[in-house]
Amino acid sequence: MKRWLPAPLLSATLFAVWLLLNNTVDAAHLVLGALVAIVVPWFTERLRPDRPRIRRPLVILRLGLVVLWDIVMSNIEVARRILGPEEAIRPAFVWLPLDLTDPHAIVSLAGIITMTPGTLSAELSADRRHLLVHAFNVDDEAALIAQMKARYEAPLKEIFE
Repeated sequence: MKRWLPAPLLSATLFAVWLLLNNTVDAAHLVLGALVAIVVPWFTERLRPDRPRIRRPLVILRLGLVVLWDIVMSNIEVARRILGPEEAIRPAFVWLPLDLTDPHAIVSLAGIITMTPGTLSAELSADRRHLLVHAFNVDDEAALIAQMKARYEAPLKEIFE
């Protein structure tokens, strides 16, 4: 089985995304999606030397719901700030100290921050101990750091470390 599906989760994700992007479950798309889901992991196997070790997979669901909620609320907040007075916007770069050491966890954190409207991961320090984040509006830098650590970093630490 490992020979046919070297990365079963990746294959399942590719298959589902293929069907979602094509917005159909037509037989031709099912076959083509299955082909993509089998072939892509074969060709990318050598590009993934370190596989992530998921320690607590159920925490992924909880984190996903938190991120989804934060994306919706951030969209509302960014729209409110953009439509309001310009002086109410206080953008800033903030260095987020990292407790994470797993590279997959760090990449996941950077991705989550970038997906959330109003924030963007800008740089990872050479020692991988700090992540530079640009925030659209920073009223309290310490509160922003505490929020990112509690809502995103702590669950990622549970998942990967």
